[in-house]
Amino acid sequence: MRLVTLVSTAMARPLFGGALSAIIPPSSQDISELREIPDNQEVFAHNQTDQSIIIELLEYQSQVQDADAVRYHFEDVAASNRAVENGSWEVRGVEQVPQSDLSMHDCSSAWLLSGAQLVSKFNEEAKNTVDIHLCLFRLPQYTTDILVTFNNPVCINPLSSSAIENVAAIPWTLQDFKGVLQSFRLLDPGVLG
Repeated sequence: MRLVTLVSTAMARPLFGGALSAIIPPSSQDISELREIPDNQEVFAHNQTDQSIIIELLEYQSQVQDADAVRYHFEDVAASNRAVENGSWEVRGVEQVPQSDLSMHDCSSAWLLSGAQLVSKFNEEAKNTVDIHLCLFRLPQYTTDILVTFNNPVCINPLSSSAIENVAAIPWTLQDFKGVLQSFRLLDPGVLG
């Protein structure tokens, strides 16, 4: 997969105390300003939609190789979302991201997975269909996998608390997410491992 080079005047946002950075799309809210977030995560939500981007520093999964590792992490996200029963999730595609498309030169490889999960919000009965795009940056030298996830609800159950319609909202696009991936940089490896 080729990431299209973006010309942007946006400034890179410091992440994890400035150890990493990325250009986060407009209309984002840093969720750590609203509630406590685990130290290994940065979470941004669109301020008018239910979209979110989550960046996680995870333990390197040496027992699974690259393309299988991104599937491993997707299945872990499905378990966290309680989307593990048959038909609750699907992988639509996995592809390697060329190093030349990335600013993260410390990774041994990067993998992009596109899929979907049926997810309920706040443990509700109603389930929403969420397109999930995630990129796995593998950094074995730091015993770290970095997972960047774009959650994009595409079908909201009318009984969900997310069913409030905001017709004025301009949602993030897959291209916005690819801009995050393309601009993602490691500035201080001391935060890893």
